[in-house]
Amino acid sequence: MDLENISIRGLTLPSLTILCAAAVVIASWILATFAPTQLRKLQSTSTLSRLFKGQFLGERKVYDIIELRVYPVKSCRGISLRKTKMQMHGLDLDRQWMFVDAKTHDFVTIRQNPRMTLINTAISEDGKQLILSVGDEQIRIDAYPSREWLAQNLTLIPVKIWSDNTDGYMYGADVNSTFSRFLGQEVRLVYKGPTDRILDTNAKPELLGRHQSTYFPDQMPLLIASDASITELNSRLTQKGEKAITIERFRPNIIIKGNRAWSEDSWLTVQITSSSQSSTPSEAAAAKREAKPIVIDVVARCARCQVPNVEPTTAEKHKREPWNTLMSYRRVDEGSKYKPCFGMHSVPRSEGEIEVGMQLEVLMETDKHKILH
Repeated sequence: MDLENISIRGLTLPSLTILCAAAVVIASWILATFAPTQLRKLQSTSTLSRLFKGQFLGERKVYDIIELRVYPVKSCRGISLRKTKMQMHGLDLDRQWMFVDAKTHDFVTIRQNPRMTLINTAISEDGKQLILSVGDEQIRIDAYPSREWLAQNLTLIPVKIWSDNTDGYMYGADVNSTFSRFLGQEVRLVYKGPTDRILDTNAKPELLGRHQSTYFPDQMPLLIASDASITELNSRLTQKGEKAITIERFRPNIIIKGNRAWSEDSWLTVQITSSSQSSTPSEAAAAKREAKPIVIDVVARCARCQVPNVEPTTAEKHKREPWNTLMSYRRVDEGSKYKPCFGMHSVPRSEGEIEVGMQLEVLMETDKHKILH
């Protein structure tokens, strides 16, 4: 058939060349409009060629969310939640406080003082107070202090987390004396101040496509992990005669029910949606229409230090594991050749309610992840 000159009822159709060109233009417009700005980091590859390389999934990959965790005070014990709010800074209350050295105002973590993991955190029944406890001692502070209260009652000081200079509102001796005594060093509790801590490395504005800030995590607002991966790691540990460990050691925020270990390595864009399980198909469709998905950019693998060697319930640090086992097979990122990876650093693109039982759907994948420093 001569497709170049075919006509119907006397009307000559556009040539095949023109049709193909039009299709390319339309496809490029769709991708430029709807593809996540995270893809801009692959500047050497055109949007269209990424499509043909399988970046956009042809099959649905959907996983159930089985746990949500927040760590209100950096490096202290976390809280498992049934439901919370996703905010642009991460999950509500996550790492909005941290301890700093009393003299230098540098951040203090489990790396320097493993006893920090014995400081328990909880939310009061009315949701208004954060409860910090060590042994029988308990300190209660406002979980949502107003800027006016902070300015009137606390002192705004410069603080440092890694190479980032930012600020925090410092609590007084009535709070700090308990924890300084428990940790065996003079520390000060601080609440994140007003200065934005703009995301850097794999989420710097020119790669992420927007300016976004966070509170006191090491790098990114969210860490997503899979129970399939911790299960696979534990199988290796137990084969070596070691005890299985909990995923809490890796301090993730969102834990999903995976069906294959380490499949999260290639995620690029995911969305959180309500579960499709309803009594009738019409109810499921209605629920899906009402709830807007929470879209998340998965920006990098998480290169691990030896914090996971610390058992959260005892603060005892294992001399070798799981570090040695992870080093034997999880040095999988070109940008972090001397550290193993577990979990995925992520940045929310939208806000909303999130709860256990909702679903995480993978929208796009990539084989180009590389940790930047």
